[in-house]
Amino acid sequence: MDCMGWKVDDLFSLAFVPDWRIIIAPKLMLDFSKDIALIGHITAVPTILDVICRTTGMGFAVIARVTEEKWVACSVLDQIQFGLLPGGELPIETTFCRDVRQSREPVIIDHVDDDEIYQDSVIPRRYGFQSYISMPIFLADKSFYGTLCAIDPKPSKVKTPAVIGMFQMFAELIAFHIDAAEKLAASESSLLAERETSVLREQFIAVPGHDLQGPLGAITMGTALLKEGELGEIQTGLVDMMETSAARMSGLIGDVMDFARGRLGAGMVLNRKSDLRLGVLLEQIINEAKTNGAERTIEAHIEVTGPVSYDHSRMAQLFANLLANAMTHGKIGHPVVVSATDGGGKFILSISNAADRLPPSVLAHLFEPFSRGNHGDHQQGLGLGLYIASQIAGAHGGVLEVVSTADQVQFTFTMG
Repeated sequence: MDCMGWKVDDLFSLAFVPDWRIIIAPKLMLDFSKDIALIGHITAVPTILDVICRTTGMGFAVIARVTEEKWVACSVLDQIQFGLLPGGELPIETTFCRDVRQSREPVIIDHVDDDEIYQDSVIPRRYGFQSYISMPIFLADKSFYGTLCAIDPKPSKVKTPAVIGMFQMFAELIAFHIDAAEKLAASESSLLAERETSVLREQFIAVPGHDLQGPLGAITMGTALLKEGELGEIQTGLVDMMETSAARMSGLIGDVMDFARGRLGAGMVLNRKSDLRLGVLLEQIINEAKTNGAERTIEAHIEVTGPVSYDHSRMAQLFANLLANAMTHGKIGHPVVVSATDGGGKFILSISNAADRLPPSVLAHLFEPFSRGNHGDHQQGLGLGLYIASQIAGAHGGVLEVVSTADQVQFTFTMG
């Protein structure tokens, strides 16, 4: 088999074992099955490996679990028929990852033949590569977990700030997911009481909600850095997808942090002002919603003329959550109706959409966290939007109520 100028058959003929894949023994799979499953359940991993290959032009990327004695592939993207699958092992002494583990520093090679340090190494000749990068993955306790690697039989320019920064960012993101999964597993195993699920959510969720800000910031910086380079159409699309995902992640993190503050005692702090025109804010959010949901019609009746004391960002969040809920769950072909008035010393905001009557069992829990009601196929997000809206209403000294009739659902926020 000839691949990009080199032959896999030649690769195997150079190996100490005629076919190194045969060393995948049952004991190995049992020892590392947890790591393979954990990495396999991180939904971002396929995208990470794909972005690495597309950005660098390299054909093989892998996340490896590396111990003192073992090198095991946990997730692989193989576009050059290298032949390694998740669970496959390479002899640790035949990899640069052993050096990475010992030095705790990455190994980066643009062109083996021209590299002053590695041009005489037997490892590149053994596996037939010219370009190589191996970035260490460190867990939160600073322990070494493994490596994020890429190789290719052709030279590749990888000793650049952009590529190195991208690998560091992805290594940190992978480490975060590993730490979070292990913390969750440890917590679950220790909670045997009746409140296991709720206690785990409220005590554990505050930590990931805060710690996600670091990897999210790294992703945002990384995508901005990648855009400064010369990217093709496919690479540009991937970076745009990463930016969209980062924006959605930012919204989810905000919801998680609001939930944690409300349930763990910090509460919701408001910055109320009366010199901001509330009617203008509502119309702005409506216009944004019309742009993002062109298939939905919004009928607005905004009659807010006097000064209203409110927190600008929180009121925007409350209204945007309610409007998004109505547009998502309202019947297609029927408008979402918005009404806002400030007569009689009260501010009243209502949002209604056409819908079937909600059963009492759903209405009773609609403003509870992680409750998404009975909305058919629209099961997106964490189920925190209405809960947070009700908390914002309460922080303003108001109340958020819902009424469901045979043909519509209406949310009303009243603030005196």
